[in-house]
Amino acid sequence: MPVPWFLLSLALGRNPVVISLERTVGPQDAARCSPGLSCQLRAGDVLCLPGSIESAPGPVLVPTYLQTELVLRCRQETSCDLCVRVTVHLAVHGRWEEPKDEKSGGAAELELKEPRNASLQAQVLLSFQSYPTTRCVLLEVQVPAAQVQPGQPVGSLVFDCFEAALGTEVRIWSYTQPRYQKELNLTQQLPVLPWLNVTADGDNVRLVLNVSEEQHFGLLLYWNQVQGPLKRWLHRNLTGPQTIILNHTDLVPCLCIQVWPLEPDPVRTSICPFKEDPRAHRNLWRAARLRLLSPRSWWLDAPCSLPAEVTLCWQSPGGDPCQPLIPPLPLENVTVNKAIEFPVLKGHPNLCVQVRSWEKVQLQECLWSGSLGPLKDDVLLVETQGQKDNRSLCALEPSGCTPLPSRAATKAARLGEQLLRDLHAGHCLQLWDGDLGALWACPVDKYVHRRWALVWLACLLLAAALLLLLFLRKDHGKAAADGARAALLLYSADDAAFERLVGALASALSRLPLRVAVDLWSRRELSAQGPLAWLHARRRQTLQERGVVVLLFSPGAVALCREWLQGEPPAPGAHGPHDAFAASLSCVLPDFLQGRAPGRYVAACFDGLLAPDAVPAPFRAVPLFSLPSQLRGFLDALQGARAARPGRLEDSAEQVARALRPVLDSCFRPPPLGMGPGPGAGLE
Repeated sequence: MPVPWFLLSLALGRNPVVISLERTVGPQDAARCSPGLSCQLRAGDVLCLPGSIESAPGPVLVPTYLQTELVLRCRQETSCDLCVRVTVHLAVHGRWEEPKDEKSGGAAELELKEPRNASLQAQVLLSFQSYPTTRCVLLEVQVPAAQVQPGQPVGSLVFDCFEAALGTEVRIWSYTQPRYQKELNLTQQLPVLPWLNVTADGDNVRLVLNVSEEQHFGLLLYWNQVQGPLKRWLHRNLTGPQTIILNHTDLVPCLCIQVWPLEPDPVRTSICPFKEDPRAHRNLWRAARLRLLSPRSWWLDAPCSLPAEVTLCWQSPGGDPCQPLIPPLPLENVTVNKAIEFPVLKGHPNLCVQVRSWEKVQLQECLWSGSLGPLKDDVLLVETQGQKDNRSLCALEPSGCTPLPSRAATKAARLGEQLLRDLHAGHCLQLWDGDLGALWACPVDKYVHRRWALVWLACLLLAAALLLLLFLRKDHGKAAADGARAALLLYSADDAAFERLVGALASALSRLPLRVAVDLWSRRELSAQGPLAWLHARRRQTLQERGVVVLLFSPGAVALCREWLQGEPPAPGAHGPHDAFAASLSCVLPDFLQGRAPGRYVAACFDGLLAPDAVPAPFRAVPLFSLPSQLRGFLDALQGARAARPGRLEDSAEQVARALRPVLDSCFRPPPLGMGPGPGAGLE
């Protein structure tokens, strides 16, 4: 793999005359040894298998010290490869053992004399590694008997040479065959090209490539991922000196730079200069995203490997910190860009994934809260397996795990007997079952409702209850107007990703002064009544309470609307048993065509999934918003006269945006690995 001479000159010195690298001619490997020794290089590479250490039968040759030297192997006058010359210093190890039994006559003297006057021979192996190259060569050496002195050096072997690229790390091992001692090893970092310079410039990073104007070279920026192949980010073929500008937000620890001359079989030089950059590590955590793949598996998107651990935690609706379920669930190392199975039997809105690094929570997502509704006021029972198969139960609370039954002054302790009865009656949902115990989610809202019912019965007279009932029936619409406004979400179930996005929006809106209805949370009613009957009942109730119907447009919804507008309504059941949007057009579309929609309907689409201009014209008669970029106006239109003050409205918009962004990101596939530039990169 030849390298132009001027590139090596730039790498190793400004003036080629000053460079003191020796130049060898020809592509063949060679070996030589110091005076008095004879040596020979076996042709071709061999297989390196060190084997176990054996006892020396007498004096043997062993390597004692390794030296390396950079040389140039030149096939032409101006085309050379950087090469590593290895020198192995040898010494005599061990000594002759005296015979234990006396032998008579000259035979004994001859047997002792002949071995001690014989020369020593050895097979010395050199193993070389420099990504992506691995080589192993064998050198045979012979030392005359006159030089055999136990414990004394006898000379050295020189091998020319192992080719390597600038900026790479090389590792060399040496030992004899058979092996009489631990192998020698040497690690060396070869110099990098000084014409590739990385400097900081405010919020930007400058990559300065200072080469001659006529030189053509390739530049590749890539993510060097431990798991899987490298992922290209920016690839350019350039000429002459160049300066590449990167935004500091593009830096991650595994971002590497590779440069090579544009010629056949080039030597590529790679550096990864941002491994220890604090900004790069902060950007890596900002770029990481958790997403749910199926009810029992999840995925962590990140450009680099993350030194972190992951576990499940239980998030109570009161805003307390999410409590890690360790034990009984294990703490596992994070694997990025790979589907990972949940160690649970069932999903629950309160179960969240928590990623920790250095005892700090870096990421936390309640992945089921979108598809299974908002957080529930359930109590998590932790069953642990003790010694001799003894099992104990406790209720997880912000203050800790309260044993059941208990006399503590906590919510779970007060409901302890009811919770245990529900558990034994099978009214609790089992989330996990393992050798160390089990997890159960038990609903407690029925006990809270029962307590309030007793209070009302004790405080109100029968006459007052009847008057209140009459008042509620008479002014039902006014009571609904004074409370939280009702909002009915209608959408087309294009795919599972869009359903998760709608679920996340509905969950986020339900935390505001809105009473949200969506078919995702009413699948049982939808199946029993049918989409059309369910939709008509919900729409009539919402509009009677002066609520608002929200049409969430997607490519599938636009296609359905166009079919209706062209006079070709889809066949019943063509869009699935739970698609309320297809059923809704029979009563929603006349409201728009007859001018009754303003004030009762709001339309919305999602950034990047559908442009507002793609929404059919009749539906643009009502306010149309693109989410999350126009969330403030969207929330203002939903709440109507009940809209919060501007400051609180901004906080609500930010809260909903935080819930939408990770789910919206998961709707987009990652960009294909191409030859074009990545975001934030430019040329000067």
